[in-house]
Amino acid sequence: MTRSIRNFLATHNVLAVSAGQQEVAMNTEQELDTTLLVDLNTVLNYQAVKHPNREELTGKEEADRVHDFGGKVAGTLAFSRAQPQHFAFLLGYGLGEVETAALGGGGFRHTIRPRSGEVDAARSNPSFTAAMRFGRQVMKRRFASCFIDQIRVDFARDGWAKITGTVKGSGRVTDNTQVEEVAAAFNAGSLSLAANGVAGETPAERLSNVQAVRVLNPATQAWEETAYVAVSEAVPGVIDITPPGGSGELTTYRVYYLPRESEWMDLPPRVEESPLKVSQLAVTLGGRWDGTSFSGGYPLTTELRSLTWTMKNNLKTESTPGAGGNYANRAFRTGREQSLKFDRDFRDFLLAQNLKDNDTLGVYMKAAGPEFAPGLNYQVELVFPQVGVLGTAVKVYQRRLGEEVEFAVLEDDTFGSVAAYVQNRVGSYAA
Repeated sequence: MTRSIRNFLATHNVLAVSAGQQEVAMNTEQELDTTLLVDLNTVLNYQAVKHPNREELTGKEEADRVHDFGGKVAGTLAFSRAQPQHFAFLLGYGLGEVETAALGGGGFRHTIRPRSGEVDAARSNPSFTAAMRFGRQVMKRRFASCFIDQIRVDFARDGWAKITGTVKGSGRVTDNTQVEEVAAAFNAGSLSLAANGVAGETPAERLSNVQAVRVLNPATQAWEETAYVAVSEAVPGVIDITPPGGSGELTTYRVYYLPRESEWMDLPPRVEESPLKVSQLAVTLGGRWDGTSFSGGYPLTTELRSLTWTMKNNLKTESTPGAGGNYANRAFRTGREQSLKFDRDFRDFLLAQNLKDNDTLGVYMKAAGPEFAPGLNYQVELVFPQVGVLGTAVKVYQRRLGEEVEFAVLEDDTFGSVAAYVQNRVGSYAA
């Protein structure tokens, strides 16, 4: 065959992260410890920055070369059936400060708050390492220094809890792919690799993991596809090819393949938890948070159709002198901001009155799943010590009155802007 065939179904994609341990420094990869059950459309992409020289004096009408400025990494981690571990991971890296205490029954309680200072001289927030397998055999890619720039949490009627995190990465990436040049005769029947074996347990897998073989035609100086028929399990690997020409003239072949896996390429297992349902969420509005408990206020039950919380770090990844590579070497917040939105029945004018009086309120949310030990639930709690009503809008929904309410999340002098508490059986996040 001139090109091997491999499975490129997106359902075979796998995404793993260093959830438990943050990177010790910018662009220093951390060990991957958790594979995440993200949505099917979730992809982290390397976004190359290329500059054609159309603004330079080339002596031609059009550009004649492209300058490589490296690149950055971007993507969204989406969880449409969010589990407590997903909240802990995204909030831990998005807010930036995690304290973990052991509970009975092998459980842990993670207290997550916004970080006020810097992690180190290069980072405002902790960074994690991620890796993706694309398809079943297409390729794997590791992404160093990924940051959670934005978070969105949704609890909407008749659904599951949802959480998404917008990722910005430094652009330092490592692939498991290999392109190797081999010197051999134009009429050669096999090619020997220099040191690597080809990945795959069976002859069919190894053949699939060689993705192309090309030869430089000595006569035309053009690269041409070469058919290959078998790949050995030996190290270094030997690839049997159909001789592309009749002469024994020495030329160059390029072999595009996946080498045998090592180190980070062996992705970790998933942590199994049940997703949280919207019906498991309890919301209290108007009370007071004292640092350990929420008192007062009133529960929002049948009147609340959905709520959305968004957090933005406004984080920028930048390449400065001393970066030492084609990627960013610093990532700083330019100022965190948050908002909270309710969609509820317009049964009373209480929140409209809060808007008129410019009052502040407290908000407490708790989503409790099944028990992992007697009396201990998988759960997520979100506390907003102080919010202010920014606006209310009355609407008609299914022939009844509704009210959309937007809150500004404010930073309390004592308790900050938000606190999250996650209970599960995982020992650490962003530690």
